[in-house]
Amino acid sequence: MSQFQNSWELYQQSIQNDLDIEMETMAPCSAFPDPASDFDRNIPRICGVCGDKATGFHFNAMTCEGCKGFFRRSMKRKAMFTCPFNGDCKITKDNRRHCQACRLKRCVDIGMMKEFILTDEEVQRKREMIMKRKEEEALKESLKPKLLEEQQRTIDILLEAHRKTYDSTYSDFNQFRPPVRLDSGRRSTSRSSSLMSQGFSSSEDSSDTFSSSPEPRMLSSVELSDDSDESATMSMDFSHLSMLPHVADLVSYSIQKVIGFAKMIPGFKDLTAEDQIALLKSSVIEVIMLRSNQSFSLDDMSWTCGSNDFKYKISDVTQAGHSLDLLEPLVKFQINLKKLNLHEEEHVLLMAICILSPDRPGVQDTALVESIQDHLSAILQTYILCRHPPPGNRLLYPKMIQKLADLRSLNEEHSKQYRCLSFLPEHSMQLTPLVLEVFGNEIS
Repeated sequence: MSQFQNSWELYQQSIQNDLDIEMETMAPCSAFPDPASDFDRNIPRICGVCGDKATGFHFNAMTCEGCKGFFRRSMKRKAMFTCPFNGDCKITKDNRRHCQACRLKRCVDIGMMKEFILTDEEVQRKREMIMKRKEEEALKESLKPKLLEEQQRTIDILLEAHRKTYDSTYSDFNQFRPPVRLDSGRRSTSRSSSLMSQGFSSSEDSSDTFSSSPEPRMLSSVELSDDSDESATMSMDFSHLSMLPHVADLVSYSIQKVIGFAKMIPGFKDLTAEDQIALLKSSVIEVIMLRSNQSFSLDDMSWTCGSNDFKYKISDVTQAGHSLDLLEPLVKFQINLKKLNLHEEEHVLLMAICILSPDRPGVQDTALVESIQDHLSAILQTYILCRHPPPGNRLLYPKMIQKLADLRSLNEEHSKQYRCLSFLPEHSMQLTPLVLEVFGNEIS
């Protein structure tokens, strides 16, 4: 209530200023021309009476505030002035007070008209109109949704979590097994083959660095740790699906990043370890698809992650074992999501809502998960109302929720294709243990 009163006091102070400006533009008759319609805004505004800086059209002429007030007072008082000189004084900013008669004559000469001056009754009506409008604006502002401090803190936490787990330079991609693209039946590797057997050192925090081999502890670990304790060399078999080793490392890396992001979502750690694992195993690929939209380009329908070595086209993903049953709807999803032009705040909230879905298989405390998700959804809706300008905000929330439904179908097809790969020894050996656990045949 005090906030409303403070705003009202400011409005009261501005009423007289608004009145002075608006009353002059209100002519009692439409027969008078509108000089402002022909005014070139690029021309410097100079008072036609005294040459001072003008503030706009007043009583049908471009004048300063001083000459505007002088003309109004003179007309209302029906003042009669006499020039003490020869009746042809040159009026300037410095001497305009010296001869009122010549100043008033100059006002009339440049087109100022007394008919534009409102009567006392008209002034009162205008003042009441202004006050009413200010009251309506104050009420409208007080009813407008606002982000609470707690809601803004949650958004800030999610933004920080995303920035800690998403490297926009994609420098870690150099640690993956190199991409090998088959071009017209010939192999094309983007980097030296010496990298094929390079060892990867362990990392202390998977939210900052990636260790491809050995694998981090599995998702079934109570701590949901994504650390690695050892290092080892990797051998690669390129006889089939040349891009599979590289894409497997990319997916395994992305899983670790999603784990890091999820652990920083407010309320996620309040869940049991079993529920955390169930949520992550079911949602991780969906969140990876959401994250990848940042690198997706509408120009060539590819994912560009830094250099051309890590520019992924549809053909690259097919060489990793994925069929068009997945890729066609995936690209369509990426296009439609990109066209929503989401703010980063909306993007991170959508990822958090995706993870905290109470209907995931294996979740025990569905009520707690649902309450966290509802809270995040309320923040997203409020953010859209407060911060996303029209027309982009129209139906944006339901469109975003529809994208989560689309992800469920993509998730099912993706998991099915990875299960097929895991059944074949020559391909499953290229997958990392973390990928096998998340997308293995035990996941329904």
